[in-house]
Amino acid sequence: MALYEPTGLRYLEQSKTYNGYTLFGAGGKGFLIDMEGNVINTWKAGSNPRFLENGNLLDMMANDTQGFAQIQELNWQGEIVWQYRDTREQYAPHHAFQRIYNKKLKAFTTLYVANRSISNDEAIAIGCDPKNGPYDGSQMDTIVEVDMQGNIIWEWRFIDHVIQDFDPGKPNYVRQGKTIADYPGRLNINMPGRPLRRDWIHLNSMDYNQELDQIVTNSVQGEFWVIDHGNTFVPGDTKRSISLAASHQGDFLYRFGDPARYGQGKPPSILADWTASTTGNKQIGGSHDIQWIGAGLSGSGHFLLFNNAQYLFERTPQSYILEINPFLDAAGNNTGKYVNPPDAGYYTLEPVDQRNTHKQPKLISKQVVWIYGSKRNTAFFSHIGSSCQRLPNGNTLVCSMTEGQLFEVTPDSEVVWEYIAPITRNKKVISVLPDCYPMTNAVFAARRYGPGHPALAGKDLTPKGKITSL
Repeated sequence: MALYEPTGLRYLEQSKTYNGYTLFGAGGKGFLIDMEGNVINTWKAGSNPRFLENGNLLDMMANDTQGFAQIQELNWQGEIVWQYRDTREQYAPHHAFQRIYNKKLKAFTTLYVANRSISNDEAIAIGCDPKNGPYDGSQMDTIVEVDMQGNIIWEWRFIDHVIQDFDPGKPNYVRQGKTIADYPGRLNINMPGRPLRRDWIHLNSMDYNQELDQIVTNSVQGEFWVIDHGNTFVPGDTKRSISLAASHQGDFLYRFGDPARYGQGKPPSILADWTASTTGNKQIGGSHDIQWIGAGLSGSGHFLLFNNAQYLFERTPQSYILEINPFLDAAGNNTGKYVNPPDAGYYTLEPVDQRNTHKQPKLISKQVVWIYGSKRNTAFFSHIGSSCQRLPNGNTLVCSMTEGQLFEVTPDSEVVWEYIAPITRNKKVISVLPDCYPMTNAVFAARRYGPGHPALAGKDLTPKGKITSL
């Protein structure tokens, strides 16, 4: 990589790209650009804008995804048409939010993630080991659903889905003859090396599958989980809905990423000579933007994930995009139902060029059906943030946050479009990016929309020039 590099459009092979418009947030603005990097429209927004099917834009209205005061829906002109703020003292919304169509309610609602404060007494009551306390100031994530009037109608909490083998006097203690490994549907509250603390789980993304009526959510620690929304939601009865979500019906339907966390795999480790390492059975680290691939797209029904890939003890870390088929068993059969990844098994991925990349062989889940990682392994790495999106032509749009790098890659790993964001975190516009620290021109997420999207219908899509020339 060069120490000085131009921003804006870096490469375009028009015939191989999905021609559309790319939306991203930077410096307190949302930018919609065409394939040549020309600005089409801007909004006063946060750092994670997305278009809705009604043609409006939804964002968290904060430059930092770590926390946001409110979610706002804006029209094309930037006028606020809906907004919501969680005013509960114990709750701190952050990172993930999504507008969904709740088919049981027959209405649109909004999901978001919030950290909920946990007292020391609450922590001890759920079986936390007192020697790792006190636990005052601790937090555990929740997923909240509000209707268009701002009423909370459903809430799912991690605190209701933990297991422990420390205190037999607590109701969530493993049953006689059982271990943590027998409870993949719950999270070990006394996770080795990671006792409960502030922002303990750190969810950073979420998606909703309307057909399945399920939610998937991702932790930066290297796991994602699927939970049941449809069978834990009762229209018109919030109390009953929250009770069902807290019950065993709300336990994980599927989890992927780090089976050592529930006693069904090996963790990463440094080998005896301290120069080599193994990733163990851990598949992802610092991951972001978990999602189901939508209907009609290549890989429909699979999961797509930006694997930041720190915490994996690789000699030369780099990021990857993973496509995961959660229904595959050890024989490679598509079972049509979730299969626990350790039951599906692993294969050993040998580096293509071990000498020059300095990569170690590693175990890959047989449920991983596609991987993208740059051949020049130091050219694509973001230790934080980032996003990915499967496009209608089978390509994948990637946003690598720390370098403000947006690119489109084919199924054969050919990069056919690349753009470097020219906006710094202090809102300066630069045409050349100098040698600087990561996150200088960070972009948390980017999304591509085709010309036929409702948000673009009837709008003035005339290019207004490059960001650097406005």
